[in-house]
Amino acid sequence: MSVNGMIEFIAALLILVGSIMAVISAIGIIRFQDVYSRSHAATKSSTLAVSLTLSGVFIYLLVSESIFSVRMIMGIVFVLLTSPVAGHLIIRAAYRSGVEMTDATLEDELAEVLKKKEKQMEEEKASKDTGVKSDEVLE
Repeated sequence: MSVNGMIEFIAALLILVGSIMAVISAIGIIRFQDVYSRSHAATKSSTLAVSLTLSGVFIYLLVSESIFSVRMIMGIVFVLLTSPVAGHLIIRAAYRSGVEMTDATLEDELAEVLKKKEKQMEEEKASKDTGVKSDEVLE
Protein backbone atom coordinates (compact mmCIF):
# COMPACT_ATOMS: atom_id res chain seq x y z
CA MET A 1 0.00 0.00 0.00
CA SER A 2 1.40 3.36 -0.99
CA VAL A 3 1.48 6.50 1.10
CA ASN A 4 -1.36 8.01 -0.92
CA GLY A 5 -3.43 4.88 -0.34
CA MET A 6 -2.85 5.09 3.41
CA ILE A 7 -3.79 8.75 3.53
CA GLU A 8 -6.92 8.06 1.47
CA PHE A 9 -7.78 5.30 3.95
CA ILE A 10 -7.38 7.74 6.85
CA ALA A 11 -9.59 10.26 5.03
CA ALA A 12 -12.24 7.59 4.45
CA LEU A 13 -12.00 6.59 8.12
CA LEU A 14 -12.57 10.22 9.18
CA ILE A 15 -15.62 10.43 6.91
CA LEU A 16 -16.95 7.14 8.32
CA VAL A 17 -16.44 8.22 11.94
CA GLY A 18 -18.11 11.56 11.13
CA SER A 19 -21.08 9.72 9.65
CA ILE A 20 -21.35 7.49 12.71
CA MET A 21 -21.27 10.55 14.96
CA ALA A 22 -24.05 12.14 12.90
CA VAL A 23 -26.20 9.03 13.41
CA ILE A 24 -25.46 9.10 17.15
CA SER A 25 -26.44 12.76 17.21
CA ALA A 26 -29.74 12.00 15.46
CA ILE A 27 -30.47 9.18 17.92
CA GLY A 28 -29.74 11.55 20.80
CA ILE A 29 -32.11 14.16 19.42
CA ILE A 30 -34.87 11.57 19.17
CA ARG A 31 -34.27 9.75 22.46
CA PHE A 32 -33.46 12.48 24.99
CA GLN A 33 -36.29 13.78 27.15
CA ASP A 34 -36.04 17.56 27.29
CA VAL A 35 -34.95 20.43 25.09
CA TYR A 36 -31.69 20.90 27.01
CA SER A 37 -30.48 17.34 26.51
CA ARG A 38 -31.61 17.33 22.89
CA SER A 39 -29.78 20.53 22.16
CA HIS A 40 -26.66 19.11 23.79
CA ALA A 41 -26.83 16.13 21.45
CA ALA A 42 -27.49 18.35 18.48
CA THR A 43 -24.64 20.77 19.07
CA LYS A 44 -21.85 18.64 20.49
CA SER A 45 -22.20 15.53 18.36
CA SER A 46 -23.12 17.24 15.13
CA THR A 47 -20.26 19.73 15.45
CA LEU A 48 -17.85 16.84 15.79
CA ALA A 49 -19.57 14.91 12.99
CA VAL A 50 -19.45 17.77 10.51
CA SER A 51 -15.86 18.64 11.44
CA LEU A 52 -14.67 15.05 10.99
CA THR A 53 -16.52 14.64 7.71
CA LEU A 54 -15.23 17.89 6.26
CA SER A 55 -11.70 17.10 7.45
CA GLY A 56 -11.85 13.72 5.74
CA VAL A 57 -13.09 15.29 2.50
CA PHE A 58 -10.38 17.96 2.69
CA ILE A 59 -7.65 15.34 3.15
CA TYR A 60 -9.05 13.18 0.35
CA LEU A 61 -9.21 16.09 -2.09
CA LEU A 62 -5.73 17.20 -1.15
CA VAL A 63 -4.16 13.77 -1.66
CA SER A 64 -6.09 12.25 -4.56
CA GLU A 65 -7.08 15.32 -6.60
CA SER A 66 -4.30 17.73 -5.47
CA ILE A 67 -6.93 20.35 -4.61
CA PHE A 68 -6.26 22.61 -1.64
CA SER A 69 -9.73 23.86 -0.74
CA VAL A 70 -9.76 27.06 1.26
CA ARG A 71 -13.56 26.86 1.32
CA MET A 72 -13.34 23.51 3.09
CA ILE A 73 -11.03 24.94 5.75
CA MET A 74 -13.30 27.94 6.18
CA GLY A 75 -16.28 25.60 6.50
CA ILE A 76 -14.55 23.59 9.24
CA VAL A 77 -13.57 26.72 11.15
CA PHE A 78 -17.02 28.26 10.72
CA VAL A 79 -18.78 25.16 12.06
CA LEU A 80 -16.38 24.87 15.00
CA LEU A 81 -16.90 28.51 15.95
CA THR A 82 -20.61 29.02 15.37
CA SER A 83 -22.33 25.76 16.26
CA PRO A 84 -21.46 25.66 20.00
CA VAL A 85 -22.21 29.36 20.41
CA ALA A 86 -25.56 29.06 18.64
CA GLY A 87 -26.47 26.03 20.75
CA HIS A 88 -25.58 27.89 23.92
CA LEU A 89 -27.70 30.89 22.95
CA ILE A 90 -30.69 28.73 22.02
CA ILE A 91 -30.51 26.88 25.34
CA ARG A 92 -30.14 30.13 27.28
CA ALA A 93 -33.20 31.53 25.51
CA ALA A 94 -35.17 28.36 26.27
CA TYR A 95 -34.15 28.54 29.93
CA ARG A 96 -35.06 32.20 30.28
CA SER A 97 -38.41 31.67 28.58
CA GLY A 98 -39.29 29.06 31.20
CA VAL A 99 -38.99 25.75 29.38
CA GLU A 100 -39.24 23.02 32.02
CA MET A 101 -36.44 20.59 32.73
CA THR A 102 -37.08 16.88 32.96
CA ASP A 103 -37.69 15.29 36.35
CA ALA A 104 -34.36 13.47 36.03
CA THR A 105 -32.47 16.78 36.29
CA LEU A 106 -30.68 16.83 39.63
CA GLU A 107 -29.32 20.35 39.90
CA ASP A 108 -30.05 23.72 38.34
CA GLU A 109 -26.85 25.72 38.71
CA LEU A 110 -27.95 28.54 36.44
CA ALA A 111 -30.88 29.51 38.69
CA GLU A 112 -28.52 30.59 41.48
CA VAL A 113 -26.36 32.60 39.10
CA LEU A 114 -29.34 34.39 37.59
CA LYS A 115 -30.77 35.21 41.04
CA LYS A 116 -27.46 36.75 42.09
CA LYS A 117 -27.28 38.72 38.85
CA GLU A 118 -30.84 40.01 39.24
CA LYS A 119 -30.15 41.02 42.84
CA GLN A 120 -27.00 42.84 41.76
CA MET A 121 -28.88 44.66 38.99
CA GLU A 122 -31.62 45.71 41.44
CA GLU A 123 -28.99 47.09 43.83
CA GLU A 124 -27.32 49.02 41.03
CA LYS A 125 -30.67 50.41 39.90
CA ALA A 126 -31.55 51.42 43.47
CA SER A 127 -28.19 53.12 43.92
CA LYS A 128 -28.64 55.05 40.66
CA ASP A 129 -32.11 56.18 41.72
CA THR A 130 -30.95 57.38 45.15
CA GLY A 131 -27.52 58.60 44.06
CA VAL A 132 -25.83 56.33 46.63
CA LYS A 133 -23.14 53.84 45.68
CA SER A 134 -23.89 50.15 46.21
CA ASP A 135 -21.08 49.89 48.77
CA GLU A 136 -22.72 52.59 50.86
CA VAL A 137 -26.11 50.84 50.70
CA LEU A 138 -24.63 47.74 52.36
CA GLU A 139 -23.15 49.73 55.26
